Amino acid sequence: MDGISDVAVGVKRGSDELNGTSNGSDSKKLRVEEAPPSRVLHIRKLPNEASETEVIALGLPFGKVTNILTLKGKNQAFLEMGTEEAAITMVNYYTTVTPHVRNVPVFIQYSNHKELKTDAGNQRTQAVLQAVSAVQSGGSPSSDVQEALAAASSPVLRIIIDNMFYPVTLDVLQQIFSKFGTVMKIITFTKNNQFQALLQFSDPVNAQQAKLALDGQNIYNSCCTLRIDFSKLVNLNVKYNNDKSRDYTRPELPAGDGQPSIDPTVAAAFSKDSNSLLGKIPGALNPLSAAAAAAAAAGRVALAGQAGSSGVLLVSNLNEEMVTPQSLFTLFGVYGDVQRVKILYNKKDSALIQMSDANQAQLAMSHLNGQKMYGKIIRVTLSKHQTVALPRDGLDDQGLTKDYANSPLHRFKKPGSKNFQNIFPPSATLHLSNIPQDVTEEDLRLLFSNTGGTVKAFKFFQDRKMALIQMSTVEEATQALIDLHNYNMGGNQHLRVSFSKSTI
Repeated sequence: MDGISDVAVGVKRGSDELNGTSNGSDSKKLRVEEAPPSRVLHIRKLPNEASETEVIALGLPFGKVTNILTLKGKNQAFLEMGTEEAAITMVNYYTTVTPHVRNVPVFIQYSNHKELKTDAGNQRTQAVLQAVSAVQSGGSPSSDVQEALAAASSPVLRIIIDNMFYPVTLDVLQQIFSKFGTVMKIITFTKNNQFQALLQFSDPVNAQQAKLALDGQNIYNSCCTLRIDFSKLVNLNVKYNNDKSRDYTRPELPAGDGQPSIDPTVAAAFSKDSNSLLGKIPGALNPLSAAAAAAAAAGRVALAGQAGSSGVLLVSNLNEEMVTPQSLFTLFGVYGDVQRVKILYNKKDSALIQMSDANQAQLAMSHLNGQKMYGKIIRVTLSKHQTVALPRDGLDDQGLTKDYANSPLHRFKKPGSKNFQNIFPPSATLHLSNIPQDVTEEDLRLLFSNTGGTVKAFKFFQDRKMALIQMSTVEEATQALIDLHNYNMGGNQHLRVSFSKSTI
């Protein structure tokens, strides 16, 4: 990414930057005066052998490409997008993800031209553009255009997974395929009882490399075989970012009716197996704990949508002197919206917890199985029950069953809520938010040490509404979260506590 700063890119941060008011003197490296947004983009440092179609492929995920001019001797090109909006989205995306053509990083910036005036007689260019737009709008290109297209196979792969013994999630596909280039979009679906995916690279060449390398390979040892061919689509249209589909170029998309994306650790637990594809690709997935592997094994039935795919968990080896429905609601609520909790009347060291769906149950299981709660290592597995029953009217079950369906404390009610992106395994460092202005570091240190742990470090964020606090062990942090999430700090402001991935 270092090289990116020597391109003038208009980033959507402030309107003053968008208007190109910053000039070359701001930074030694900014050699080109920044141009205001334009639907024409200037692409530099292209490899010698780059074809027009490969340049067009850079723009396709963002919208219609209406013209192209390549300057062969200079290793540069101009690409005209159908709208300025498409060009802005493209530039913003490629500021965070370096674009590659034939594995060479290239630089993209707004051009000073507002449109491209090219020689209409350049038939080859017109043919390529015509081909691409015909395929984009679902038509079939004429034969001379098919030739131009064949040279540019689609950046979209169609993937079928045979012998799917373990769950394969969108995140697992992204991990495997991004070894070959920038993955821009993925759509997964089940057709003829087979799990399939459409996956779009930023460059057709990456799609070719991935197909060559991965077709016929197994994701996990002797199962989940990839069958890959090129899709006739040139561009995928993704409406929602969830566990079924994702557009990495547009993080702002809603989650729709789908569920939040499932934690990649669950499905990837088998990556430690050296015979598996994930094991072979260096750094594809981190080695995982035995707990996550067990979770994935238990989940292989649940995720395939067969029997047992309910959102109910069985938690055992609880400290029966200490545990309450409320403490389980708070801890499991970090990983999903808990609907009901039932501590078993005849076996008070066990409880049933109903999450709002199977993915949340899976997520909670992979993160909490094997963690310590009130001094005991708890076991979390999927339950055979489909729901948790409430006690019959008039029966007192000593407060062991609680219904939380209408709780105001659910973290994941809003589709696309930021909380989905901030789900981390239990850790010694906690993230605090909603801190009243008058609360000091001392107040918070005292509050957290009163939960029985030792505060090791503390750091306010700049606006002082958020902070990180580090306890001496994960168990102490878990205890503090159970005790202090939703703690009333006065003035009806309730503290929000979650696990953090940072350390202080």
